[in-house]
This record gives sequence, structure tokens and C-alpha cells, in this order.
Amino acid sequence: MKRKIEIVGAPMDLGQLRRGVDMGPSAIRYADVIERLVGLGYEVDDLGDIKIGREQTTTDPNTGLRNLEAVVQANMKLAEKVDEIMQNGSFPLVFGGDHSIAIGTLAGVSKYYKNLGLIWFDAHGDINTPETSPSGNIHGMPLAVNLGLGEKTLTGIGGYSPKVNFSNVVIIGARDLDEGEKAIIKEKGIKIFTMHEIDRLGMSKVMDETINYLQERTDGVHLSLDLDGLDPLYAPGVGTPVVGGLSYRESHFAMEMLSESKIITSAEFVEVNPILDERNKTGLLAVGLIASLFGESLI
Repeated sequence: MKRKIEIVGAPMDLGQLRRGVDMGPSAIRYADVIERLVGLGYEVDDLGDIKIGREQTTTDPNTGLRNLEAVVQANMKLAEKVDEIMQNGSFPLVFGGDHSIAIGTLAGVSKYYKNLGLIWFDAHGDINTPETSPSGNIHGMPLAVNLGLGEKTLTGIGGYSPKVNFSNVVIIGARDLDEGEKAIIKEKGIKIFTMHEIDRLGMSKVMDETINYLQERTDGVHLSLDLDGLDPLYAPGVGTPVVGGLSYRESHFAMEMLSESKIITSAEFVEVNPILDERNKTGLLAVGLIASLFGESLI
């Protein structure tokens, strides 16, 4: 990985209804992420947070999406900041905020690669469109948006679409998929390891297959990690917890394997909600996973 990391926070809570996730970047910083990365020998520059105004919750009359214009504006700002990081030749590390920020992150990253890969580490598919979404919450749509599906004002952020090809995506840890999401995943042939496959194969096999699959077809890989991919026992401070998730060691092991593979070229860690957390347990976990991704080892 690149030895210089530039961090940007995206304190977004507009992609869903539960308050508190906008404090996620602060919780991760409070858990000493910069000190941890510097201790691993990286040069770290924290660029602070992009400005996201909090408006009264609105529902777009044409699409049924909540806070559509505000989410678009916030992701445009994030895309510009991530674009600057890429121009600097640094590793972009983004802290959320709800998972809708992945729209802006990938808009800033993807154009620098001919064939970007994407690992979506999440309990959910986040591949709803306005037609399939049961809630209208945009944090359930960012994967679809990055694949070029859904509302055009979202898919067009950055001036191009799609950001990622269907064949370059791997979803890991899914266990709560809406019916419309299942249909899209099957129709488009998206590679997915649900908790069923992880239980059956083991995390080592899952990560081996993921790494080999993406190494063969991509020139860079973005990691989008939602803390609700882990079981709520380990990550209680998330907005949409789903029981039966990944264990502490499974998740660290996955990050360790990605570190050894050297395929990750950008990353974001999202959905840390300090209001729902226990003594910043989830923020500390996020920092531990980040450290494992960047090479921290047990020995």
C-alpha cells in the first residue's frame, strides 16, 4: 500500500433516519486511529471533515427518496476531496457517516483506474433502487448507484457512470437482503459470500477466492466496510444491526489477508454510531480493523 494516507471524514446521517452516525468520524479518530497508523510507519494527513448541513428531513416527490438533494450535494463534496487525495498520490481513507457516502468516495476514486474492483463488506446488499427500496433510505442504495442503477442525479455524481462493473464486485457477510436486491444480484451475476457460504467454507477460503477473483480482473480494489457486517456482539454501535454476523477474529483475519495481498488501493469504514455504542466499542473495533488492513500483525 502507499505509505502516505490522507484521511477525510464524511459525517453523513442523511441517507437514513437514525441520528448519531454523523459522529462516526469523531468516534474513530477518538479511538486513536492516526496514532495507530503512524505507529505502523505511515505518513498520515488528516484533512478533517467535509461540511454537511443538516436540514429538515425531506422526501423527494418524484423518486420517494429521503433527503435526495442533500445527499447529492454532500457526495459531490466528498468526491472532490477524494479526487484531490488521488491527485496527491496518497491512499484515500474515508470515515463515515452512513453508507451513502460510498457514492462520493467511489466517484472520486474510480476514474483513476481502468477496471476498479470493489469489496462490499456488509450485512446488507445496499443494492436497492428507488423501485425496489422498501424505505426510500439512500444508505440502502450506494452499491446500486455505483453500478449505474437508480436515480440519475446519484449515478451521475463525478460526471460518469458506472463507477464499477458488475463482474468486479464481491459482497462479503450479507445476511439481510431485500427481495429486489436478491433479484438484482442473481440477474447481474454479482459474486457474493453470504454468512451461509462463510460458515460453510470458512473465512480463509472466502478471502482466498475473493483476492484471486479480483486480482485476475482489476487494476485496483476499493474496500467499503460497514461495521454492521460484524455481529452486534462485537459492533453494537451501528444503526441496522443484524444478528448472526462475522466474528471479531473472522473480520480481523479478512483484513490481515487483504493486507498481505496488497490489492487494496482505497478504503472507507462506515456506519459507526456512538449514540448506540458501548464505550466506543465499535469505534475501537473500526480502528483495530483499519490497523490490520494496514499491516498490524499479532507478532
